[in-house]
Amino acid sequence: MEQIILFAPLIGALIGGFGWRFIGETGAQVVTTGLLFLSCFLSWIVFLTLEAGTQHIEILRWIESGALSTDWSIRLDRMTAIMLIVVTTVSALVHLYSFGYMDHDPQWKDGESYKPRFFAYLSFFTFAMLMLVTSDNLLQMFFGWEGVGVASYLLIGFYYRKPSANAAAIKAFVVNRVGDFGFALGIFGLFYLTDSIKLDDVFAAAPQLAKTQIHFLWTDWNAANLLAFLLFIGAMGKSAQLFLHTWLPDAMEGPTPVSALIHAATMVTAGVFLVCRMSPLMEYAPAALGFVTIVGAFTAFFAATVGLVQNDIKRVIAYSTCSQLGYMFVAAGVGVYSVAMFHLFTHAFFKAMLFLGAGSVIHAMHHEQDMRNYGGLRKKIPYTFAAMMIGTLAITGVGIPLTHIGFAGFLSKDAVIESAWAGTAGGGAFWLLVIAALFTSFYSWRLMFMTFYGTPRGDAHTHDHAHESPKVMLIPLGVLALGAIFSGMIWYGSFFGDHSQVNKFFGIPDHHAEAGHDDGHGADHGKSSEDHGTAHVDKAHDTDTHADDGHHGKEHEADGLHAAAPEGAIFMGPGNHVMDEAHHAPTWVKVSPFVAMLIGFITAFWFYIWDPKMPARLAENNRPLYLFLLNKWYFDEIYDAIFIRPAKALGRFLWRRGDGGVIDGTINGIALGIVPFFTRLAGRAQSGYIFTYAFAMVIGIVVLVTWMSFIGGGS
Repeated sequence: MEQIILFAPLIGALIGGFGWRFIGETGAQVVTTGLLFLSCFLSWIVFLTLEAGTQHIEILRWIESGALSTDWSIRLDRMTAIMLIVVTTVSALVHLYSFGYMDHDPQWKDGESYKPRFFAYLSFFTFAMLMLVTSDNLLQMFFGWEGVGVASYLLIGFYYRKPSANAAAIKAFVVNRVGDFGFALGIFGLFYLTDSIKLDDVFAAAPQLAKTQIHFLWTDWNAANLLAFLLFIGAMGKSAQLFLHTWLPDAMEGPTPVSALIHAATMVTAGVFLVCRMSPLMEYAPAALGFVTIVGAFTAFFAATVGLVQNDIKRVIAYSTCSQLGYMFVAAGVGVYSVAMFHLFTHAFFKAMLFLGAGSVIHAMHHEQDMRNYGGLRKKIPYTFAAMMIGTLAITGVGIPLTHIGFAGFLSKDAVIESAWAGTAGGGAFWLLVIAALFTSFYSWRLMFMTFYGTPRGDAHTHDHAHESPKVMLIPLGVLALGAIFSGMIWYGSFFGDHSQVNKFFGIPDHHAEAGHDDGHGADHGKSSEDHGTAHVDKAHDTDTHADDGHHGKEHEADGLHAAAPEGAIFMGPGNHVMDEAHHAPTWVKVSPFVAMLIGFITAFWFYIWDPKMPARLAENNRPLYLFLLNKWYFDEIYDAIFIRPAKALGRFLWRRGDGGVIDGTINGIALGIVPFFTRLAGRAQSGYIFTYAFAMVIGIVVLVTWMSFIGGGS
């Protein structure tokens, strides 16, 4: 069954991409969508019936090269099951939604066959993500990681006739390569130190890595901290965290279903999954976890501030995604990985619904995306309005304070904020998240008020002819609405309940916390072992040992590098009490997100319903701040000045002076000198006189006879 879940999207991609000429465009759409729903159905069966523990399902022997020996296998545990239902559910609904959204796309001419290619790309994207989340070793994960990058390039640049879409696709691809370089270095480092890329071997080696020093970039580093940091660099790129976030808003150039798939279920959540998957290593890397917390908190705050002033409906939701990912990383950074996965889980439902709802609005308004040209649409598209309202209630965190009753975002986001308070002792990360919650409420209600309330703005003809989307686009909104309402309440205890309940859900044995993992973690979470060691890792392994044992890495067992890996889908060390402390947070901490939500709602109501002229006055009176936020803190301009322009100048110099001057000049110069010389020489030989040719023939015969005589005499 697990193999069907993994390979059904790939089969659909191949049939849709290469076989559509035989089964027709509609046939390709039906096949790809049907296989995704099959994968989704089986994923829910796996999720609901999964027993405790980790299963390793071998598919084939993949690599056998010296010390590198690994299978391509499926790692099935609770984290895998969570990601399976998130990826396949959202992807299946996006496929169904695309039946209506991509019909008669104005970017394509009549008669052009773009639908099979689009559905094939969606299915390939899903397969790459499934390959990533089911991987049992780091190299297999990296293949899925890069596959997601390639598929995102194809989908973001799907409208390849638009220069802006091509630029956005290239930008996403290049920026992600920066993060991927860090991820690759982390994989190389782990293989160098542990002689393995298998996750269980790496997890078992984590306590020893915390005691190991490694020389890198002219200085000594704690191995666990360095490797965890490098892996997080990869997560920063894929999950669009601060400094590597610039590709995410531009990814809106792709079709709206692509935005929902990228922002809700696949690409951007890969980084969060990576950090949580590597929790057995992260727990022994307190410095790296601190960096994760800081980056996540500032990303949540930064993206929320930028979302306040965006006018493109898709870009508002895009920056919302960036901000919510920051929440997830803060939860992981303080060591409560279950809460990070909880917010990832609930976020997938309401964010996919918001994006698909935005697509329904755009479809109704004839592909107009500027909210300043909307207004009064709730009566024109009531079902879309209801879905967007549910999504807004979920993302802003509406619920009953101090209870477990509320929309999905109310429960998961509050859990993140409470964990941030406990993990940072009420420090800056906690306050940044509370402020971000206020801003999230403001820009979310701003979107609702500008789109569905007030008087119609923009083109009157477009507004008069606005219409509700077809049922094939509304059904996915209804399904996602159920998740946005109930997913938090149903699974709250499994992700953020008492320790025994969370341990049972994630397959962690009850005795695990008492199992003596103190080396490398100490009594307090975030404290690494005092004895980090100073010796470099000796990589001069005895080749005879490899030959005798028949398996790499045997010599490490004596050193404790390959002891037993911790059981369970996530690992929270015995000194990690952040979850327990979060449960006992003061009342003011627990209600602070709700208060922030109310302030954001009241402010948005004041600005866009009660006094609609207020935003323009504020923007005019605070012009520098408004432009600062509107231009996204000028990150693009700074990167353009520091990286892009110098790179272009260097490229032009190498092209003109290097390629044009040296390479072309040298080759062309030699050619222009030699060819005329031999031409003149050959011209002189071709005199046109018969005796000249006869003389040349005689000389040739003499040379040939002489050579044959020497050869014959020598033999």
